[in-house]
Amino acid sequence: QVQFMESGGGLVQPGGSVRLSCAASGITFRAYTMAWYRQPPGKQRELVASITRDGSPYYPTSVMDRFAISRDNAKNTLYLQINSLKPEDTAVYYCYGDTARLGKWPWGPGTQVTVSS
Repeated sequence: QVQFMESGGGLVQPGGSVRLSCAASGITFRAYTMAWYRQPPGKQRELVASITRDGSPYYPTSVMDRFAISRDNAKNTLYLQINSLKPEDTAVYYCYGDTARLGKWPWGPGTQVTVSS
């Protein structure tokens, strides 16, 4: 049974940082490209970072230089470091496989990041 459990979110002031974690189970974690997505209030879910099996990251231009994805295959855990947080980063953040895996696994509960003073 595939499960993702995200953690690390919270209320953060603009300009602050947060490190999100995601514990994966039920998959051979090291075999997959993994990704972080976010869903802002009232908007669609969007990809914000992905990382290949061997650790090569990808970021859309909108978050490049502020987001850093990493993984620990020994711990089946995915991480997302977000720096210089902006109010527009407010969203529920989810980990999952890459876009090719969409629909094949269940989503986890996500972790809420709220950026506000």
